[in-house]
Amino acid sequence: MKSLVTGGAGFIGSHVARYCRDMGHEVVVLDDLSGGFKDQVPEDVEFVEGCITNQKLVESLFLKHRFDYVYHLAAYAAEGLSHFIRRFNYTNNLIGSVNLINAAVKYEVKCFVFTSSIAVYGAGQVPMIESMVPRPEDPYGISKFAVEMDLAAAHEMFGLNYIIFRPHNVYGENQNIGDKYRNVIGIFMNQIMRKEPMTIFGDGMQTRAFSHIDDLAPQIARSVKVRKAYNEIINIGADKPYSVNELAYVVSSAFGVSPRIKYLTPRNEVQHAYSNHDKAKKIFGRGSGVSLEKGVGRMAQWALKVGARRSAPFKNIEVKMNLPASWQV
Repeated sequence: MKSLVTGGAGFIGSHVARYCRDMGHEVVVLDDLSGGFKDQVPEDVEFVEGCITNQKLVESLFLKHRFDYVYHLAAYAAEGLSHFIRRFNYTNNLIGSVNLINAAVKYEVKCFVFTSSIAVYGAGQVPMIESMVPRPEDPYGISKFAVEMDLAAAHEMFGLNYIIFRPHNVYGENQNIGDKYRNVIGIFMNQIMRKEPMTIFGDGMQTRAFSHIDDLAPQIARSVKVRKAYNEIINIGADKPYSVNELAYVVSSAFGVSPRIKYLTPRNEVQHAYSNHDKAKKIFGRGSGVSLEKGVGRMAQWALKVGARRSAPFKNIEVKMNLPASWQV
């Protein structure tokens, strides 16, 4: 089997690429390294540096390799920042996805696996269940939902099989801890290692169910072998929600330090977001069930090895009105 993994040098993608390789797939990773790192690409995997928005490059890869499966994980997943980078968001997360879907149809891919997000649900719908009507509240969620609808349309028109996963608040080894716009656990760890206070928007009472990478990467990789998953939308991740304040204490404990917290002006975000996973359990069985304490502990040991990181600030902010002050520097 030949598989394309987009975003395979990034966080979730690098783990999915490794699991696909271990299943015996011949894997090609396509990544522009905007949020990933080349040393995270698994061994014995072909790496192509490039962007999914490059239509000619995408076409050439499908023509050369005739992929059986596509695992599409490439995205700029800064949900909060997406309000201020709408053009960039839709170009990368929607138009880039359409390039892949077009190629998948033309070259008769057997199944297109897409990582969407619980951002498609919007606010006030907890626990989030696949049967709910999506009401995304930010451009990131809108772009993800648009790709979901496009995949459904491609299936109806051309017979392209798909599997859509809606993960949430994923963390673990290989995460870009230097990105200040997303991934709160990575942000906390980076701040602790830099001897800085942990920053929290608002009062810290917002809740999320933080999902370790082992709660979803293996299921995503093997999903193409599970016919019951075909043409389905599936929530995937951890069940138990925690407040951001509780999370700060768990991360501090993993590093053996007392929590130092700096509260910032609240930003516009969904206050409570966690999912129901009965469908995933029915299709795949129970996941690894990594506890928050155990998962954060594992990630902390990895973070201490790689050290603190600083990513370049996003330079092309399109709308600066209402941009949080901490994102303006």
